Amino acid sequence: MLKKIKEEAFQLQEEIIRIRREFHQIPEVGLSTQKTADHIANYLEERGVSWKKNIGGSDCHSVVANITGKHPGKCIAVRCDIDGLPLEEKTGLSFASNNGSMHACGHDAHIAIALAAANILNLHREDIWGSVKLVFQPAEEGCPNGPGGAKRMIDDGVLENPHVDAVIGLHVGNIWRDPDIIPGDIGVRSGCIMSCMDRFTITVKGSGGHGAMPETAIDPITISAQVVNTVQTIISREISPLIPAVISICEIEGGSAFNIIPNECRITGTIRALSNEMREYLAKRIGEIANSVAEGMRGKIDYDFNWDGPGPVVNNDEFTSYFKKIAGEIIGAEHVKELRNPSMGGDDIAFFLEKVPGTYFFLPTSDTSKGEVIGHHNPEFFLDEKMLDNVSDAFKQLKRFSDFTNYTIDEFE
Repeated sequence: MLKKIKEEAFQLQEEIIRIRREFHQIPEVGLSTQKTADHIANYLEERGVSWKKNIGGSDCHSVVANITGKHPGKCIAVRCDIDGLPLEEKTGLSFASNNGSMHACGHDAHIAIALAAANILNLHREDIWGSVKLVFQPAEEGCPNGPGGAKRMIDDGVLENPHVDAVIGLHVGNIWRDPDIIPGDIGVRSGCIMSCMDRFTITVKGSGGHGAMPETAIDPITISAQVVNTVQTIISREISPLIPAVISICEIEGGSAFNIIPNECRITGTIRALSNEMREYLAKRIGEIANSVAEGMRGKIDYDFNWDGPGPVVNNDEFTSYFKKIAGEIIGAEHVKELRNPSMGGDDIAFFLEKVPGTYFFLPTSDTSKGEVIGHHNPEFFLDEKMLDNVSDAFKQLKRFSDFTNYTIDEFE
């Protein structure tokens, strides 16, 4: 049976590339992935896979497919993120997007892999014990307001009917720059594999005036500059250099003319931490320092830390150990490699892994040993399609979901 699955996966390779390119041309951002969801639903419908849309609310354009095996057993979820980024693509590819958005994080490949997996699993549903639930989730990259797609879908019951006993997900690309992990391998890690992904906003309030007479005003831009510099000392002077933590200011907005001191300036940034304790400490200290700096310069602040973001991504130790065993049997233990360090990137699969045991693993698409590659969230991000020659290896793993569902999930809890 496994040999037959390998052959079927190999035969799908050209289709995988076609699917990936199709979705690459229609990137959508946040929850607004209606066209993407429609294409996913059509693909599933044509292959006889049952599906539902809009789990998470009418504005949450998600798709959930269910493949029920012939034999009783547990349910495993396959989580696939489907949203793009608000970037104008500059790759020059013949199938580049032209709608002002871009799949600059590889989610188009995730969709292609998951759809092909759904096809194979559905063809062999009589061999499956239990069921497989494929979760096509929008807004992994976050939302301007409120939680992203994972939390919305969980709150709307995506882990029930049938109840999900474990979850699995993957990320392509070069998030982990490990020269020892190349296309054909997979990277795995027990415990924390990615950081939290939180957003904060500081609105600095001053008093506007003429740029030629700054003494008559309270300059929020000058205050903001000091806030940005001083907040960075949290990392350099309050956190041990042996403990990973990041504070990045990514947006500053203020002013309307070269000679007008504005009333306000807005600062937006992100923090990354590998534990909830560090996450809470950074959130607290950013507010305290920003407030002190502003008061010392006669200004004020409004501080908002958005706790809707996901916490650290933590793989279940026992489930990950089992995953490594099965993956090693299929692609060779020498190709199942331990990631040396967690990534300071984040992913809202963290919300799923807080609810049920599971594993999030890395499928590399660039050989970093051959030189520098363009990273994620860059308008020139390029996914090396040669890695799709190896994607059948991923399917060989996905076919073993029936083994996962037979595993004693209670042992993880």
